[in-house]
Amino acid sequence: MRTSGRRDGYDVVVVGAGIVGLASAWMARRRGLSVAVVERDPRCTGASIRNFGFVTVTGQRAGKTWSRALRSRDLWAELAPQAGIPVVHQGLWVLAQRQAAWEVLEAFSKTSMGEDCELCSPAQIATRAPFLRARDSQGALYSPHELRVESRVAIGQLAGWLAGSCGVEFFFDHEAVGISASGVELTASGGQIDLAAERVVLAPGTHLNGLAKPFLSAYSLGLTQLQMLRVRPRQSYRQTSAVMSDLSLVRYAGYTGLAEHRRLLSQLEAECPASLADGIHLIVVQSQDGSLVVGDSHHNSRQVDPFGQDAVDQRILAHMSEAIELSDYEVVDRWLGWYPVGGPDDALVVAPEPWLRVISVTSGTGASTAFGLAEEVFDQWSS
Repeated sequence: MRTSGRRDGYDVVVVGAGIVGLASAWMARRRGLSVAVVERDPRCTGASIRNFGFVTVTGQRAGKTWSRALRSRDLWAELAPQAGIPVVHQGLWVLAQRQAAWEVLEAFSKTSMGEDCELCSPAQIATRAPFLRARDSQGALYSPHELRVESRVAIGQLAGWLAGSCGVEFFFDHEAVGISASGVELTASGGQIDLAAERVVLAPGTHLNGLAKPFLSAYSLGLTQLQMLRVRPRQSYRQTSAVMSDLSLVRYAGYTGLAEHRRLLSQLEAECPASLADGIHLIVVQSQDGSLVVGDSHHNSRQVDPFGQDAVDQRILAHMSEAIELSDYEVVDRWLGWYPVGGPDDALVVAPEPWLRVISVTSGTGASTAFGLAEEVFDQWSS
């Protein structure tokens, strides 16, 4: 690979190798376009690998976000076997620990988004999902829609597949320092490269002060900081689907759009105000090696130090122990993540020029919606 000078032109140059950038690259290649991807880091290290790898459909905001998630799930299912990415497990159990939570789930099941979901009694849970603490619950909702990949390795596998099987050219460890109608200007240790391009996609992820800043400044975006953990059971434990519980029902817009969530919110404000203040909603998923990814919390990144808080981790683990049948485990990893928030919707697509699209998922739903969003962008983007 040459490290300086001008390279042959591409139909599309994508700036950013997170999930939004990779989804955009794939959608361009599906349309027969030549593609290059530029990434400032040696590999993807941001929000796209610091998550659950959980493609969440149920509970997403009604309308575009839910539809994008459903389509993204189908696209993940199509891509994963081609790229050699294991689907670790499928489905979602939302455990109702309080009567008010059960009422939210009952209301949700009557909406169009809940048509394919099942309400299950504690007795049914004990048979179908013995990893849940059914005896302490009012019941649960089971969704068949979700799937999970191991994001910390799947994003790299996706990039490798795009490069090896799809013909996408990658420029890792290159920073885009300029864009124009003629292409993208890069810098790297070996010098400058100019990539000629017919179209450019900026997928900045959390880099809100870079090239995308002029295009996103009108939307007052900020960053949310989250905490997550990986725990390893010391006992035999098998979880066949993702798990959520009551706190998710007052955070996910697909539930908070229902009037029934208000009584649950009032009860949680009285019973666990610290968890609400930390923006905690429980998600537990299992990896192929048997470990569990558990989280997460949400704080305005400008209002907290860039260090994890043990008290927050302990609250997350306490909620985990209330929801699943796991009492003996060790914490093996802790990490912080960030993702952009703000704007008028769960995602932004800005089209300042006919040749340019700036794409940002602003709701922490990149793994769940990026494929569907990128497909929409290229379906609507005339050549």
